[in-house]
Amino acid sequence: MNATDDVELTILMPCLNEAETLATCVDKAQGYLQASGVHGEVLIADNGSSDGSQQIATDHGARVVDIPVKGYGAALIGGMEAARGRYVIMGDADDSYDFTTLDPFVERLRAGDDLVMGNRFLGGIEPGAMPPLHKYLGNPVLTWIGRMLFRSPIRDFHCGLRGYNRQSMLDLELKTTGMEFASEMVVKSTLAGLQVSEVPTTLSKDGRSRPPHLRSWRDGWRHLRFLLIFSPRWLFLFPGMAALVLGVLGSLVLLTGPTEIGGVGFDVASQVYLAALAIVGYQGVLFAILTKLYAEREGFRLPRSRGFAWFAERASLESFSLVGTAALLVGIVVLIIQLVSWGQSGFGALDPQATLRVAIPASMLMVLGAQTIMTGMFLGILTIPTRS
Repeated sequence: MNATDDVELTILMPCLNEAETLATCVDKAQGYLQASGVHGEVLIADNGSSDGSQQIATDHGARVVDIPVKGYGAALIGGMEAARGRYVIMGDADDSYDFTTLDPFVERLRAGDDLVMGNRFLGGIEPGAMPPLHKYLGNPVLTWIGRMLFRSPIRDFHCGLRGYNRQSMLDLELKTTGMEFASEMVVKSTLAGLQVSEVPTTLSKDGRSRPPHLRSWRDGWRHLRFLLIFSPRWLFLFPGMAALVLGVLGSLVLLTGPTEIGGVGFDVASQVYLAALAIVGYQGVLFAILTKLYAEREGFRLPRSRGFAWFAERASLESFSLVGTAALLVGIVVLIIQLVSWGQSGFGALDPQATLRVAIPASMLMVLGAQTIMTGMFLGILTIPTRS
């Protein structure tokens, strides 16, 4: 359903068994619309309530839309699609946010902002309203990661009270159905260059007698996982490339003999660890590549450089298999040469250091080659054409 010209604002609340607090929230939202003169509606995106929440919402003047797909994000996406307002302000239906004080959000939306986030740390958090784990660890850490990776100006990534231009959000094609939807909205808005701002808001202790739907560790991990999917370059590609280059070059340097740097000697033992570093680094590079290709296949809009676009066009099962096979064969050839040399000496005792000095980089090449071939096979699975 498209937004109608005469409805400026939709106040959207996701709902799953919120009978205890829903009436209060709807009444506050209706009161705001009447007091402010904003022409709007209150919309409840019901996610399968079994406690009569739907009837409560209707009785208090709200419109109810049924969202059959389960999840916080699914409810909000469905509500966004059903909203009639040009702007949408979303907030939880547990009476933790004050729907009577929405003027700062409306002002910023009218000024042209695409996304207006509430900041609970600026506006104030009532004692007991936020668990210490969330207040001092979860929200600050995840927000810091989001700000660092995406250069976002937002200082409270997970505030549930936020407003947005409905069409701008629809254009982003938000997809996540769980709690990570909160991060997806901020990240995609930032990457798309939308106008994003922040206003202080308050957080009160919710009015429910039952435990919240949020599960700290599970949902925290889902947020972190989403951030990692959207930032493989900084977390995996660049560190992985650095480790790979250092490991390979170090192993090859030590192939010629012991080396001393700054009074510190490096020999076969260092070569073993450098080879391991190269393998781990290469795994990071491969993970970054597969993550980005998978995210694009699933419809996530990640920033794409020209270099990656060039690479993605040429990345295939065949190209990876050729490169991997070449590396694997080099390692096997070295292995055969060492076996022949050992046989010529009557399979007797060998010089451990001299033998390992050559065997370590050869083994490293075989492992890297095998990793490349298997990555190519997985890439082949990812690129199989399928129907949506």
